[in-house]
Amino acid sequence: MRRCLMIGLALAALCGTSTLAYARPPTVVSSPGYDRRLQESRSQLGNSPTTTEPTRAPVVKPKRGKKKQPN
Repeated sequence: MRRCLMIGLALAALCGTSTLAYARPPTVVSSPGYDRRLQESRSQLGNSPTTTEPTRAPVVKPKRGKKKQPN
């Protein structure tokens, strides 16, 4: 009987703590000022001329293998 009680209390505690995991932290709340600045910065990035060319990877020379030394 005591064992079933302990298992039941452990399961209740586990279920009680798992519901706390769904709580949102206070930083998730949307901020109108931040959203406005983010939209402004994105619009400035969209209006700027982009002259970036795709970069090519440098040519890598194959390494020479080590020669076996005769005994």
